[in-house]
This record gives sequence, structure tokens and C-alpha cells, in this order.
Amino acid sequence: MSCFQCCISQDKLARKSLKKSIKEYQDTKTLASFAKLSFKSDSSRRRYISEEINKHRKGNVTSRIFTFKELNAATRNFNPESLIGEGGFGRVYKGHIESLNQTVAVKQLDRNGFQGNREFLVEVLMLSLLHHQHLVNLVGYCADGEQRILVYEYMANGSLEDHLLDLPPGRKPLDWNTRMKIASGAAKGLEHLHEKADPPVIYRDFKASNILLDGEFNAKLSDFGLAKLGPTGDKSHVSTRVMGTYGYCAPEYVLTGQLTKKSDVYSFGVVFLEIITGRRVIDNARPSEEQNLVTWAQPLFKDRRKFTLMADPALNGEYPIKGLYQALAVAAMCLQEEAATRPLISDVVTALDFLANNRSDPGVAIPDE
Repeated sequence: MSCFQCCISQDKLARKSLKKSIKEYQDTKTLASFAKLSFKSDSSRRRYISEEINKHRKGNVTSRIFTFKELNAATRNFNPESLIGEGGFGRVYKGHIESLNQTVAVKQLDRNGFQGNREFLVEVLMLSLLHHQHLVNLVGYCADGEQRILVYEYMANGSLEDHLLDLPPGRKPLDWNTRMKIASGAAKGLEHLHEKADPPVIYRDFKASNILLDGEFNAKLSDFGLAKLGPTGDKSHVSTRVMGTYGYCAPEYVLTGQLTKKSDVYSFGVVFLEIITGRRVIDNARPSEEQNLVTWAQPLFKDRRKFTLMADPALNGEYPIKGLYQALAVAAMCLQEEAATRPLISDVVTALDFLANNRSDPGVAIPDE
């Protein structure tokens, strides 16, 4: 805990004061009503999206409606050669919108897959109304007939998972400085959702594959289909069915279905531990005692002499020792069993700003003091 505290700089109070002076997003009624969406037909769904976005357009909402014909042309008939990603949600293609002269990522949702109409609608409105440099930009969407397609800005370096876990031959592993930069950016994306959106938004699906990277390895959160509005007033949590990815969900959420912002903080801790160790949260190829990353790490957190055993071997020892200790202290705080003892994401951002800005030269270890 002391390591975590030493990361927090003296300008913390100034930063919080500054936040209060920034005009926050105030479309509370729009998002609150949207949380209870229920439609009988595709036409009513499409009409609602269009009406809501047009009603609340304030100059910063730039997403547009595309026809299936436009996106078919942009992806060359959804050519397999343009495929850049695939998952339970469907497939993602690289495309080019001629009318915008813009390269984009086109996510065609599987009509029989997990991400249904409600998740599609949540993502469209969340990303149309919430804007931040660490949230992926939604260019537009298509809801023609049964088609459910999302069009994002193209992120040249794919996902964090592509550069961290199960690297293909020839791909260079991320260096320490880049890892801290990515973690810091992702935390800032969560901070925007938790502290600047009103009502707050709980992301609920924080994992390496949902952190996208641009050409400079700046991180942006994507895939908001599972996002939920956080508690307001005197409520401490929202109750919902348990959804997300196994291994990343906070223990209290799995047990009770009670979701809070601290649930996201736990998920962040899991991903940050993946960033530090280069290990998947669940890896059945490892010995049984190492298959669950958090379970493996918990006893190691208690012995500083074993901290170096947790550093990704792909780093080849090229990391600052003190920085490693501080990073692991942050991860351990986020992974506390009791939600109340986890830090706020704003405190995590402050700590990671410290780590990301105290860059080390490759191969030069900073000795522990």
C-alpha cells in the first residue's frame, strides 16, 4: 500500500479541483431512459436511434447513419482479405469510406451471436454521446433490416491483446514504457466514464482485447455493448445479471450481481497484471497452480523479494526495478477482495501518470531504495 501511495503526486488535489470546473456531460435523462429500452420492431429501433441522436446533437455528436450498400462498398463486399478481427460478437473489417475519405473499422455483428439489439443500441448511444481521447470514436452505424453494423475509427495497431498475449513469431514485445503508457491511457478512459459522465457509466467488459491502440500506441476503450449506467443518489450499486468475461469480473459482482465502479477497478487490475506479467488471466496450458493469474499472483504480492518473478520474461529484465514494485502495488490495490478497499480510478490514473512519465532507458534498471 505504501508503494501505491508514494506514486500519487502532490498535485492530486489540484487535479480534482480542476475536474470540478470542467463542464461535465449532463444528458442524464437521455441515458437513464435508454437504460430501459424495449422495442417491438426493427423500424422502431432505427427510428429511436435517429431521433435520440438528432435531438441531442450538440456539435460534438458526429456519428452518422450508413446504408448497408455504403459499407458493402467500403469493405469490398466484406472481403475476407479485409478481415482484421473476429470474436463472439461477429467480424471486424478494415474499410474505406469514400465520401469521408476515411479508413475505418467496420464491425458486423453476428445476428445469431451474443451481442443483440440492446447491446447494439447501448453502444451507439454511449459512443455518440460520450467523447474522450481514450474512448474509441464511433464514425457511424447501420441498422438496415436485420443488419447491425458499427463503424469506428481505424486503430492501426489493433488491440492490446495482439501485442501482449501469445505473440506471433517476429512480433516485438511491448517495452516497459509503452506498457505503462497504454495502462495510463486505458485508466483515463475509465476515469472519464466513472467521474465525468453524468450519470456515471460502468464499462463492465474491461479486458485486453477491448483496449485498442492507434499508430502511436495510445489506448482507447472500445466495445460498449455491456456498459451500464452507474448508481445515482444514495444508491451504492446497480443490480444486473452477471455478464462479462470470465476471470476479469470482480468477485462480489459474480456472487451477487451487484455492480459498482469498483467492479471496473478490479477488472483494470486484472488487465494491468496481464500487462506487467505477459500472462493471460486464465491459461489452461500452464501448470494447475498457475492457470489463474490472480490466484497465482496473490501470494507473490506479499513478498517483495519475489516481485521480479512476476515481470514478463519477454522484457528481458529491461524495466526499472522501482517502477516494477510500484506497478505491482497498484495492481494489488485494484485486486483487493473487498471492493471498498480498492482505490478510485482517479487515484489509479494519478499513480500511472507517475509511472508513465518517469520513463526509463531500455536496459537501465533503477535500483530499489
